[in-house]
Amino acid sequence: TIEGRVKLLKILVKRGADLYDPETVKEVIAKQKWCNGRKNNACDAYSAFLKMVGGKWEPPIYKTIRKIPFIPKETEIDQLIAGCSRRMATFLQTLKETGARRGEIWWLKWKDIDFESHTISITPEKNSNPRLVHMNQKLTAMLSQLPRNYGDRVFSFPDMPVDHHARTFSLQRKRIANKTKNPRLLRIHFHTLRHFKGTMLYHKTKDIYHVMQALGHKNIK
Repeated sequence: TIEGRVKLLKILVKRGADLYDPETVKEVIAKQKWCNGRKNNACDAYSAFLKMVGGKWEPPIYKTIRKIPFIPKETEIDQLIAGCSRRMATFLQTLKETGARRGEIWWLKWKDIDFESHTISITPEKNSNPRLVHMNQKLTAMLSQLPRNYGDRVFSFPDMPVDHHARTFSLQRKRIANKTKNPRLLRIHFHTLRHFKGTMLYHKTKDIYHVMQALGHKNIK
């Protein structure tokens, strides 16, 4: 949250906003070709900044429109995973099988993986619930063959930002989409795999409470 807000504030300043003049911030936010949800995030970021420095403003309210998330076909996800580097492919396969948030897997430690019982212990983000997730044989094999280059962590050193990993994924995704001539692959993001997992779980079980628990949510909403 902190990193995201700082990033938004830097963007606003770069595009002409004076953080000590709320009217210029309003103007810059209004001009951006962002969805209303991102504009609200920018307002939240600026409100937090003003709270820190003792300022006040009347933030604009942008009405967000809820949309059904894009759910790719499983064959498309598998096609994308197959075309990525080994580390990226393993990261994506872990997201697909666990339905975890990208940060929960980015900070995964080797001690969280039990290769004998084929389980992964997920340490939650965003005040979610911790959970124990079963691994299939494919994911178990991919993780066991991954080189241990990051000490006690599976995918990253402690100070490595996940945004860098996301940019690497974007480049690999674009290459694979061009090679397969499937532009739908460009709509797949890390969080898309969480939506996919939840959708498939509900399709199989028709039990929304089971899906809630599997994804770590505390509230059915």
